[in-house]
Amino acid sequence: MGEFIAVLIHGECHFHNVTYSLLWEPSPAEIHARACTCTFCTKHGGVWASHPPGILKITIYDPNAVSKYSFGTRTAEFHVCSKCGCVPLVSSTIEGRMYAVVNVNSFENQPSTLVRRAPVTHAGEDEATRLARRARNWIGNVEVVHGGT
Repeated sequence: MGEFIAVLIHGECHFHNVTYSLLWEPSPAEIHARACTCTFCTKHGGVWASHPPGILKITIYDPNAVSKYSFGTRTAEFHVCSKCGCVPLVSSTIEGRMYAVVNVNSFENQPSTLVRRAPVTHAGEDEATRLARRARNWIGNVEVVHGGT
C-alpha cells in the first residue's frame, strides 16, 4: 500500500459563497495553526494555517456578498462573507504577489485531531517585519476565481 503524498484540503464559509481548495504536499502528519490573539481574530474565530509551498484556489461565487476588512497596518484583507459572517481566509499582496492563510475552522474534510492550535500575537511587529513574515510563511501560490468559473 502506498503512502499518501498529498492532500487536498477543502474549506468554505457557512453560506458556501467563499470556498477554497489547498493542495498540501506531502500530506501533513499535523497542521500547525496560529490562534491570533488580536481582537478581530478572537471575536471571529480566526485560527490560521498555511503551507508555503501549497497551491490555494479560492472561489468566490458572489463577490458582492464578500466584504474585505483591513485594520492596523492595512496590509491584510480579511475576506468576510456578508451572508453568514464567516472569515475563511486572509490575503496580503506583497510586491504584486498575493499570499494567503486559511481558517482551520472553515475546513470541510479534515479531522480536527490533525490540527495543532497555538496562540500567537503580532503586537509590536513593524510593517516591514510583518510583510517579510507573511512572504516567508503564508501560501504564495494563490488563484482567485469569481463566479465559480
